[in-house]
Amino acid sequence: MAAPPPIDDRPRLPAKTDYGIAIVGCGGIVNYAHLPAYAAHGLRVLGCYDVNPAAARETAERHGLRRVYGSLDELLADGEVEIVDVAVQPWHQRAIVEQAVAAEKHLLLQKPLAVDIGDGAAIVEAVWRAGRKVAVNQQMRWTGGIAAARQLIAAGYVGQPTDVQIQVSVETPWTMWPWLQQSPRLDVLYHSIHYLDAIRSLVGDPEWVTARHSRYPGQAEVAETKTLTILDYPSGLQALIAVNHHNETGSHHAIFRVLGTGGIVEGTIGLLAEYPAGGLDTIRCRQSDDPIDVWHELPLTTLWVPDAFIGTMASLMEAIQSDGVPVTDAADNLTTLRLVHACYRSAAAGRSVRLDDVLS
Repeated sequence: MAAPPPIDDRPRLPAKTDYGIAIVGCGGIVNYAHLPAYAAHGLRVLGCYDVNPAAARETAERHGLRRVYGSLDELLADGEVEIVDVAVQPWHQRAIVEQAVAAEKHLLLQKPLAVDIGDGAAIVEAVWRAGRKVAVNQQMRWTGGIAAARQLIAAGYVGQPTDVQIQVSVETPWTMWPWLQQSPRLDVLYHSIHYLDAIRSLVGDPEWVTARHSRYPGQAEVAETKTLTILDYPSGLQALIAVNHHNETGSHHAIFRVLGTGGIVEGTIGLLAEYPAGGLDTIRCRQSDDPIDVWHELPLTTLWVPDAFIGTMASLMEAIQSDGVPVTDAADNLTTLRLVHACYRSAAAGRSVRLDDVLS
């Protein structure tokens, strides 16, 4: 029996943080997540651009930004801009990336990296040729519960992981995003991609993917809103992701757990358990030789929104100054996108799919 090691759920900023940042896309996520996180950590956001000039002006006024760019060209021509934070629909990202890296900018991209694997691979190629640093905003890796679980796993607290689970049963207000209601793909590409990426950060890449997708009776959304995904690993480890966006009973839950040969870590995903208001994640753990009624409750201090959003930007800044690789760089995130496509192929074919076979 041993107490868990100390954990710290706060994302860490690198030594240099005064890079000039410009925003492309001024929708909700930028206003309630990106910019509040950057302001809280004193980052230097110069201005913003949106195809809807009114949205850009409103965002600039709300957050005290000095510049509203009239075009992407104008933004990229600004010599003070070093990092372009892109928050647009994924099918627009390839063209923006190709133009931005040609202008010698580093980028933080919205997830998913792309809709199609081919466009994702083209982004990776463009970034490599230009020698720029590009990260993808898979910020769930920096949420309190996932960050703490990853530290416990790395410390050997649970032994060899044998079972990972993420279960989310909520009522998602898809009316907030009308374009998502009409999307031919929904949960896995735009929501459960977070869970797939988070699991990759905890235990690595699976060998096999098995997925089942369904819809709620009478739902307004075109695509899948109820999904089950099983990831199989050569070691015998299995991961389960079970998601239902149409739990209309009022009895919601959003939980994660990691079981291993030596212990267990489990907790709640605060943002989803209390969506949209959000709350802190919770986490507790015990080892196999602890008395059965003994749990160690670990204190968490950060919210998914907005606090985790500093994690991806901090990782990008660290990579720029150290000439390293961002934690969620485009090449790594292409594997997350391949995993998303493996889910859709499995669901469509009614069979398990090898991740290594999903290359295009």
